[in-house]
Amino acid sequence: MTPVPKDADSAALCEALSVEHSTIYGYGIVSALSPPGVNNLVVDALNQHRQRRDDVIAMLAARKVTAPVAAAGYQLPMLVASGADAARLAARMENDGATAWRAVIEHAETADDRAFASTALTQSAVMAARWNRVLGAWPITTSFPGGNE
Repeated sequence: MTPVPKDADSAALCEALSVEHSTIYGYGIVSALSPPGVNNLVVDALNQHRQRRDDVIAMLAARKVTAPVAAAGYQLPMLVASGADAARLAARMENDGATAWRAVIEHAETADDRAFASTALTQSAVMAARWNRVLGAWPITTSFPGGNE
């Protein structure tokens, strides 16, 4: 197990990285069960999360912080047995990501970290809205992604 950094901004980045790892894993399940019509959406999401993961690992390395590694597997938050279930999982993972990135914004000590986390939160919120659109959910987004307001 990777030790948790003592400073809040690095700890929040590590937590967000852990969420990215689990999201990448979850998209493997989403990909397997999604219909061909959403393949591009799955690919777009995976590319965003992989790039974000790689960027955060580099950010932590620059601070001499040991980045948490991905687990061999993750417990899914719901049963996923259909394309609709896969879309619900994707939307939930994106909302979880928005929550994690909002925490990074709240704890960030530098403008660069806040900007990175703001972009990540925005990308997660937009991706959640895209999945909600696939589901036909309404509203497709929330007023304040990543929060309960």
